[in-house]
Amino acid sequence: MPEISRFYGIAIRMYLIDSEHPPRHIHIKYNEYIAVMELENLNIIDGKLPNKCKKLVREWCKKHQNELIKMWDNQDFYKIKPLE
Repeated sequence: MPEISRFYGIAIRMYLIDSEHPPRHIHIKYNEYIAVMELENLNIIDGKLPNKCKKLVREWCKKHQNELIKMWDNQDFYKIKPLE
């Protein structure tokens, strides 16, 4: 599973489509927390995150939402600039 970005101890990953399912989403790991965030509406659809972490991930996703959706569709994985 390629790591797309990492910031403030938060790892953002995306699986290969062969082992995935709709809707388009990312996987988030922060300490002992693991969650899945849907890319269209940026809601957590599985797992949970602390509120501050969730807000940071949403902020990052909003900046890169179109890029992330395109990455999911094309399966062309690369690093995206972290949140600063």
